[in-house]
Amino acid sequence: MTPEQEAPEQQAKRISVVIVSFNRKAAVRESLAALGDAHQVIVVDNGSTDSTPGITEEFPAVRFIRLPKNFGLTKALNIGIRAADGTYILLLHDDTVIAGDGVSRLADYLEENQETGAVCPLLVHNGAPAPQVRELPTPSDSDPVLAPAGNTAAECVSGAAIMFRTFFLRALRQIDERYGNYGSTIELSYQVKRANRRIAILPDVTAEHHGSESPMSKAVLEGDRVAGTAVFLSRHHGFMAGLLYRIKTGLAALFTFRFKTVSGAFSGARIDGTS
Repeated sequence: MTPEQEAPEQQAKRISVVIVSFNRKAAVRESLAALGDAHQVIVVDNGSTDSTPGITEEFPAVRFIRLPKNFGLTKALNIGIRAADGTYILLLHDDTVIAGDGVSRLADYLEENQETGAVCPLLVHNGAPAPQVRELPTPSDSDPVLAPAGNTAAECVSGAAIMFRTFFLRALRQIDERYGNYGSTIELSYQVKRANRRIAILPDVTAEHHGSESPMSKAVLEGDRVAGTAVFLSRHHGFMAGLLYRIKTGLAALFTFRFKTVSGAFSGARIDGTS
Protein backbone atom coordinates (compact mmCIF):
# COMPACT_ATOMS: atom_id res chain seq x y z
CA MET A 1 0.00 0.00 0.00
CA THR A 2 1.41 3.40 -0.96
CA PRO A 3 1.48 6.30 1.56
CA GLU A 4 -1.28 7.96 -0.45
CA GLN A 5 -3.49 4.91 0.09
CA GLU A 6 -2.99 4.71 3.84
CA ALA A 7 -6.03 5.17 6.01
CA PRO A 8 -6.16 8.65 7.55
CA GLU A 9 -5.80 7.26 11.08
CA GLN A 10 -2.50 5.58 10.09
CA GLN A 11 -0.93 8.73 8.75
CA ALA A 12 1.22 10.91 10.99
CA LYS A 13 -0.76 13.83 12.32
CA ARG A 14 0.38 17.35 11.53
CA ILE A 15 0.40 18.50 15.16
CA SER A 16 1.73 16.88 18.31
CA VAL A 17 0.68 18.12 21.75
CA VAL A 18 3.08 17.36 24.60
CA ILE A 19 1.71 17.60 28.14
CA VAL A 20 3.88 17.01 31.20
CA SER A 21 1.81 16.16 34.24
CA PHE A 22 2.44 15.55 37.92
CA ASN A 23 -0.35 14.71 40.38
CA ARG A 24 -3.10 16.62 38.54
CA LYS A 25 -5.53 13.95 37.42
CA ALA A 26 -8.62 16.20 37.16
CA ALA A 27 -6.73 18.90 35.26
CA VAL A 28 -5.25 16.44 32.77
CA ARG A 29 -8.64 14.86 32.15
CA GLU A 30 -10.17 18.29 31.40
CA SER A 31 -7.30 19.21 29.08
CA LEU A 32 -7.46 15.94 27.14
CA ALA A 33 -11.24 16.14 26.76
CA ALA A 34 -10.94 19.63 25.24
CA LEU A 35 -8.19 18.59 22.80
CA GLY A 36 -10.16 15.75 21.27
CA ASP A 37 -8.63 13.26 18.82
CA ALA A 38 -7.61 15.49 15.91
CA HIS A 39 -3.95 15.70 16.98
CA GLN A 40 -1.29 13.40 18.33
CA VAL A 41 -1.35 13.89 22.10
CA ILE A 42 1.48 12.70 24.33
CA VAL A 43 1.21 12.86 28.12
CA VAL A 44 4.47 12.46 30.00
CA ASP A 45 3.46 11.47 33.52
CA ASN A 46 6.29 12.68 35.73
CA GLY A 47 6.03 9.98 38.38
CA SER A 48 2.55 10.89 39.65
CA THR A 49 1.63 9.31 42.98
CA ASP A 50 -2.09 10.13 42.72
CA SER A 51 -4.47 8.23 40.43
CA THR A 52 -3.38 10.02 37.24
CA PRO A 53 -2.13 6.79 35.60
CA GLY A 54 -5.66 5.42 35.92
CA ILE A 55 -7.07 7.74 33.23
CA THR A 56 -5.22 6.03 30.39
CA GLU A 57 -8.21 3.86 29.51
CA GLU A 58 -10.45 6.93 29.21
CA PHE A 59 -8.32 8.29 26.34
CA PRO A 60 -7.20 5.37 24.19
CA ALA A 61 -5.90 7.64 21.40
CA VAL A 62 -3.50 9.41 23.78
CA ARG A 63 0.03 8.11 24.23
CA PHE A 64 0.97 8.03 27.92
CA ILE A 65 4.64 7.85 28.88
CA ARG A 66 4.98 7.07 32.57
CA LEU A 67 8.25 8.01 34.29
CA PRO A 68 9.26 6.25 37.52
CA LYS A 69 9.77 9.51 39.43
CA ASN A 70 9.62 13.26 38.97
CA PHE A 71 12.50 14.12 36.67
CA GLY A 72 11.53 17.78 36.44
CA LEU A 73 9.71 19.55 33.64
CA THR A 74 12.71 19.96 31.33
CA LYS A 75 13.71 16.28 31.11
CA ALA A 76 10.07 15.28 30.71
CA LEU A 77 9.59 17.81 27.89
CA ASN A 78 12.63 16.43 26.08
CA ILE A 79 11.20 12.92 26.34
CA GLY A 80 7.85 14.11 24.97
CA ILE A 81 9.45 16.07 22.13
CA ARG A 82 11.49 13.05 21.06
CA ALA A 83 8.30 10.97 20.95
CA ALA A 84 6.40 13.51 18.82
CA ASP A 85 5.72 12.84 15.14
CA GLY A 86 4.02 16.08 14.08
CA THR A 87 5.38 18.94 12.01
CA TYR A 88 4.38 21.28 14.83
CA ILE A 89 4.63 20.69 18.58
CA LEU A 90 2.47 22.41 21.17
CA LEU A 91 3.98 22.34 24.66
CA LEU A 92 1.06 22.49 27.06
CA HIS A 93 0.92 22.65 30.85
CA ASP A 94 -1.35 20.15 32.52
CA ASP A 95 -3.53 22.92 33.99
CA THR A 96 -4.15 24.62 30.64
CA VAL A 97 -7.19 23.92 28.47
CA ILE A 98 -7.38 24.65 24.74
CA ALA A 99 -9.78 23.28 22.13
CA GLY A 100 -8.48 21.11 19.31
CA ASP A 101 -9.48 23.63 16.62
CA GLY A 102 -7.56 26.34 18.49
CA VAL A 103 -4.46 24.16 18.30
CA SER A 104 -4.98 23.83 14.54
CA ARG A 105 -5.18 27.61 14.17
CA LEU A 106 -1.84 28.01 15.95
CA ALA A 107 -0.23 25.66 13.43
CA ASP A 108 -1.93 27.44 10.54
CA TYR A 109 -0.39 30.69 11.74
CA LEU A 110 3.13 29.25 11.87
CA GLU A 111 2.63 27.75 8.41
CA GLU A 112 1.67 31.13 6.98
CA ASN A 113 4.20 33.30 8.89
CA GLN A 114 7.76 32.12 8.41
CA GLU A 115 9.19 35.07 10.38
CA THR A 116 7.51 33.75 13.51
CA GLY A 117 9.48 31.29 15.60
CA ALA A 118 6.75 30.33 18.06
CA VAL A 119 3.09 31.08 18.63
CA CYS A 120 0.86 31.10 21.70
CA PRO A 121 -2.84 31.36 22.35
CA LEU A 122 -3.94 34.20 24.58
CA LEU A 123 -3.99 32.85 28.13
CA VAL A 124 -7.14 33.68 30.06
CA HIS A 125 -8.52 32.83 33.47
CA ASN A 126 -12.24 33.13 34.13
CA GLY A 127 -12.59 35.22 30.98
CA ALA A 128 -9.84 37.76 31.80
CA PRO A 129 -6.31 37.80 30.35
CA ALA A 130 -3.93 35.84 32.58
CA PRO A 131 -0.23 36.55 33.23
CA GLN A 132 1.68 35.43 30.15
CA VAL A 133 4.49 37.73 28.96
CA ARG A 134 7.63 39.30 30.37
CA GLU A 135 11.16 40.29 29.47
CA LEU A 136 14.03 37.83 29.46
CA PRO A 137 16.00 37.75 32.73
CA THR A 138 19.10 39.93 32.94
CA PRO A 139 21.70 40.45 35.69
CA SER A 140 19.92 43.65 36.73
CA ASP A 141 16.45 42.10 36.59
CA SER A 142 16.74 38.38 37.21
CA ASP A 143 13.03 37.69 37.68
CA PRO A 144 10.84 39.91 35.48
CA VAL A 145 7.18 39.73 36.43
CA LEU A 146 4.73 37.94 34.18
CA ALA A 147 1.93 40.22 33.00
CA PRO A 148 -1.13 39.77 30.77
CA ALA A 149 -0.34 40.08 27.07
CA GLY A 150 -0.92 43.63 25.88
CA ASN A 151 0.53 43.10 22.41
CA THR A 152 0.58 40.38 19.78
CA ALA A 153 4.29 39.65 20.24
CA ALA A 154 6.52 39.04 23.23
CA GLU A 155 10.18 38.47 24.09
CA CYS A 156 9.49 35.79 26.67
CA VAL A 157 6.28 33.93 27.52
CA SER A 158 4.78 31.55 30.02
CA GLY A 159 5.24 27.90 29.16
CA ALA A 160 1.55 27.18 29.73
CA ALA A 161 0.90 26.92 25.96
CA ILE A 162 3.48 27.54 23.25
CA MET A 163 3.86 25.98 19.79
CA PHE A 164 7.05 25.52 17.77
CA ARG A 165 7.98 23.99 14.47
CA THR A 166 9.35 20.56 15.24
CA PHE A 167 12.54 21.13 13.25
CA PHE A 168 13.33 24.16 15.43
CA LEU A 169 13.17 22.07 18.61
CA ARG A 170 15.10 19.20 17.03
CA ALA A 171 17.81 21.60 15.84
CA LEU A 172 18.45 22.46 19.49
CA ARG A 173 19.01 18.71 20.09
CA GLN A 174 17.33 19.09 23.46
CA ILE A 175 16.44 21.71 26.03
CA ASP A 176 19.37 22.15 28.41
CA GLU A 177 18.68 19.71 31.24
CA ARG A 178 20.57 21.79 33.76
CA TYR A 179 17.13 23.36 34.08
CA GLY A 180 14.80 21.41 36.35
CA ASN A 181 11.23 22.65 36.52
CA TYR A 182 12.09 26.29 35.93
CA GLY A 183 13.90 27.78 32.98
CA SER A 184 13.03 25.63 29.97
CA THR A 185 10.57 28.08 28.42
CA ILE A 186 12.85 31.03 29.17
CA GLU A 187 15.62 29.19 27.33
CA LEU A 188 13.34 28.44 24.38
CA SER A 189 12.20 32.07 24.27
CA TYR A 190 15.84 33.14 24.17
CA GLN A 191 16.58 30.72 21.34
CA VAL A 192 13.69 32.14 19.29
CA LYS A 193 15.12 35.63 19.76
CA ARG A 194 18.62 34.39 18.92
CA ALA A 195 17.25 33.01 15.64
CA ASN A 196 15.90 36.50 14.81
CA ARG A 197 12.34 35.25 15.03
CA ARG A 198 9.46 36.45 17.16
CA ILE A 199 6.96 34.89 19.50
CA ALA A 200 3.43 35.72 18.39
CA ILE A 201 0.32 35.73 20.57
CA LEU A 202 -3.01 35.20 18.84
CA PRO A 203 -5.72 37.14 20.70
CA ASP A 204 -8.51 35.30 18.89
CA VAL A 205 -7.26 31.89 20.06
CA THR A 206 -7.62 31.49 23.80
CA ALA A 207 -6.55 28.90 26.35
CA GLU A 208 -7.88 28.73 29.89
CA HIS A 209 -4.94 28.69 32.29
CA HIS A 210 -6.13 27.63 35.71
CA GLY A 211 -2.80 28.45 37.31
CA SER A 212 -3.33 25.65 39.80
CA GLU A 213 -1.13 25.50 42.87
CA SER A 214 1.70 23.05 42.34
CA PRO A 215 1.56 19.74 44.20
CA MET A 216 5.24 20.27 45.01
CA SER A 217 6.31 22.27 48.03
CA LYS A 218 6.94 25.98 47.62
CA ALA A 219 10.38 25.64 49.19
CA VAL A 220 11.48 23.02 46.66
CA LEU A 221 10.09 25.06 43.77
CA GLU A 222 11.86 28.20 45.00
CA GLY A 223 15.18 26.37 45.13
CA ASP A 224 14.62 25.02 41.62
CA ARG A 225 13.73 28.51 40.38
CA VAL A 226 16.95 29.97 41.75
CA ALA A 227 19.02 27.17 40.23
CA GLY A 228 17.33 27.67 36.84
CA THR A 229 17.82 31.43 36.88
CA ALA A 230 21.50 30.98 37.70
CA VAL A 231 21.90 28.59 34.75
CA PHE A 232 20.25 31.07 32.37
CA LEU A 233 22.35 34.02 33.54
CA SER A 234 25.56 31.99 33.32
CA ARG A 235 24.73 30.71 29.82
CA HIS A 236 23.77 34.03 28.30
CA HIS A 237 25.39 36.75 30.41
CA GLY A 238 28.62 35.09 31.46
CA PHE A 239 29.92 33.01 34.32
CA MET A 240 30.31 36.00 36.64
CA ALA A 241 26.68 37.06 36.17
CA GLY A 242 25.53 33.64 37.28
CA LEU A 243 28.00 33.53 40.17
CA LEU A 244 27.01 36.95 41.50
CA TYR A 245 23.35 35.99 41.32
CA ARG A 246 24.05 32.79 43.27
CA ILE A 247 25.99 34.64 45.97
CA LYS A 248 23.44 37.44 46.36
CA THR A 249 20.41 35.16 46.36
CA GLY A 250 22.03 32.44 48.46
CA LEU A 251 23.17 34.79 51.21
CA ALA A 252 19.77 36.49 51.37
CA ALA A 253 18.10 33.10 51.70
CA LEU A 254 20.59 31.94 54.33
CA PHE A 255 19.81 34.86 56.60
CA THR A 256 16.07 34.13 56.30
CA PHE A 257 16.52 30.37 56.83
CA ARG A 258 15.24 29.38 53.36
CA PHE A 259 17.57 26.42 53.04
CA LYS A 260 16.10 24.97 49.82
CA THR A 261 16.83 28.30 48.18
CA VAL A 262 20.36 28.23 49.57
CA SER A 263 20.77 24.75 48.09
CA GLY A 264 19.47 25.93 44.71
CA ALA A 265 21.84 28.90 44.73
CA PHE A 266 25.05 27.25 45.84
CA SER A 267 24.78 23.59 44.84
CA GLY A 268 22.41 23.94 41.88
CA ALA A 269 19.94 21.51 43.44
CA ARG A 270 16.87 21.31 41.24
CA ILE A 271 13.89 19.11 40.49
CA ASP A 272 15.50 16.50 38.27
CA GLY A 273 14.86 13.12 39.84
CA THR A 274 17.68 13.42 42.34
CA SER A 275 16.34 16.15 44.61
